[in-house]
Amino acid sequence: MGDFASITIGSLSIIIVMLPLLAFILQALLGKRAVSGNISLVAIVLSTMLSAFVVFPAIWQEKIVQEDMTWFTIGTQSFQIGILLNNLTALMQFIVCIIALPVHIYSKAYMKGDPGIHRYWMYLSLFCFAMLGLTISNNLLMMYIFWELVGFASYLLIGFWFTKDAAVQANKKAFIINRIGDLGFLLGIASIYSLFGTLNIDRLFSEGGLIYTNLTNQGGLTTFAGICFFIGAMAKSAQFPLHVWLPDAMEGPTAVSSLIHAATMVAAGVFLLSTVFPLFNETVLLLIAIIGCITAFIAAFFALTQKDIKKILAFSTISQLGFMMVAIGVGAWDAAMFHLVTHAFFKCLLFLGAGAVIHEMAHLKAAEGLDIDPQDINQMGGLKKWMPKTFACMTIASLALAGFPLTSGFLSKDAILIYSFEWAMEQGSLYLIIPCTLILVSILTAFYIGRLIFKVFFGEFKVQVSTTNLHEANRVMLIPMIFLATCSLFIVFSFNPITYQQAFIMLGFPVTHAAQEIAVLHMLLPIGLTMTSLIAWLIGWKWYVKQQYPLQGNNFLMSLSFHQGYFNESYQRLFVNNTLSISHGLFWFDRHIVDGIVNFMGTFIRGLGKLSDWIDRYIVDGFVNFIGNSTYYIGHLLRWIQNGRLQNYLGFAFTILLIGIIYLILT
Repeated sequence: MGDFASITIGSLSIIIVMLPLLAFILQALLGKRAVSGNISLVAIVLSTMLSAFVVFPAIWQEKIVQEDMTWFTIGTQSFQIGILLNNLTALMQFIVCIIALPVHIYSKAYMKGDPGIHRYWMYLSLFCFAMLGLTISNNLLMMYIFWELVGFASYLLIGFWFTKDAAVQANKKAFIINRIGDLGFLLGIASIYSLFGTLNIDRLFSEGGLIYTNLTNQGGLTTFAGICFFIGAMAKSAQFPLHVWLPDAMEGPTAVSSLIHAATMVAAGVFLLSTVFPLFNETVLLLIAIIGCITAFIAAFFALTQKDIKKILAFSTISQLGFMMVAIGVGAWDAAMFHLVTHAFFKCLLFLGAGAVIHEMAHLKAAEGLDIDPQDINQMGGLKKWMPKTFACMTIASLALAGFPLTSGFLSKDAILIYSFEWAMEQGSLYLIIPCTLILVSILTAFYIGRLIFKVFFGEFKVQVSTTNLHEANRVMLIPMIFLATCSLFIVFSFNPITYQQAFIMLGFPVTHAAQEIAVLHMLLPIGLTMTSLIAWLIGWKWYVKQQYPLQGNNFLMSLSFHQGYFNESYQRLFVNNTLSISHGLFWFDRHIVDGIVNFMGTFIRGLGKLSDWIDRYIVDGFVNFIGNSTYYIGHLLRWIQNGRLQNYLGFAFTILLIGIIYLILT
């Protein structure tokens, strides 16, 4: 009976993955006739229901299900394809479904009337299939295939409006930078296989698996493998210095941005590192923590001055992913996954709320014939008067992002900060730089998200129009936002609003933390962060609502923040321009040196051929023809003599005799 139940759960999990694939195929076959999105919506609804009510409850804290079959064989080595369902994979599959569902519903209204809507639903289904397949893969090679498919689907979605040059450049940028990470992932897979002879995740990383028993004298190669996997996660999860693609990915539809930023593509890197966590030694973990810390800080710093509402949220995502990476680096991957889940809800909500605002600003621009950027927060203001429900939802999400009490973000962010402080105090005083930096990032986070809310929803509307043709988002867009706002509260994750330790996600991952617990931190950090967040909001209120802004817009730090640290310009000069220069140089070398040599040799060979032809024609053929002609004429002469006429014979004999006499006389 138990085996039958396990097979049933495994089959249902496969169905969850295959439903979006089926939707993708049907929409591809229907083409432009599939504009309603109902096929995609039904598929994701069924996947979500199966995950929420059957697969997740059956797996969470209950059992592990693994099914596989032989995929292909090379020599004596067989590679398997199959699924692995445990607490981590079942949770990730459920989160992908529960985030994708409101995005699909929201898209019904947001994307209505778009000329490429049939492609949108097709790409969205492909994206969901790839991400769901990634979550339950039971071996690293299968995970890598879905990893690549996620990247391809995101390429299609980011460049959905391909008639815009910015969208084309953005999806190419995302695709190319992610190839760097994919190479790291592939090298990590090769290293693992060379070490252990298998890519099965459960066999490698489960408690008592090969990672724990066969690592003797393999320190260098395991460090290399760990770094390679981290490079893969760096690109996918937009970590410094491979973070530059994510802000540009905002060129895709806002609903796509919400899905990519919430719990799918960018979260895949955190999920990967949590999966292979037992592989990491202290060197790799410290590297992960440092990179995550740098990423969290620079992204929060860049978000302070951005004008594009979606770019502010994009840098916020990068910063929060940095938090998750730090959590993994300090050994608290359970806290990283907890923050991944809470972040999925409130970040998805922030993007959907931003999409509603952009939607209304775009309509106002079209109705009034305005020359404005619908995404520029400096051209908004006072929108809570016309969009109170959107304002309420985005406020809840902003409070969760800032880690305010009674929100889910308060629990998950505190978990990361407390673990990082305990780890740093265990390691030594110098390590305190990392958690102290995270404290500063938390303050900056409260400030920049407060700045967004104040500039968008408070004060006076900045655009001069005769009639403000703005209204609340329609019900189809509001229902997903209200659902996500509810999921951004603490009650969804824990009945205790004060401590993260009783959250069901933290209880579901049996992580042993090496650092000693420091009880006072559980009280001081939440209080301190709440107070500093309030101070940051008061400053933001004074600056952006009361219009008492004290700073000059042209100072170095603000310019550095607004231009994103000049990373794009530096990469353009260092990599793109140099690559183009090298390409131009190689083109010149090819045109003038390689082609010159080839053309010279061609001309020389042609000349040699012509010379050979002349020698053959006039020397060789001339000599042969001379011999032939001479023989012919001699034969012709002799033939003329032998004609049967007596007088000719006598004449010939007389001639010969005469020649002989003359010869004798002369000699």
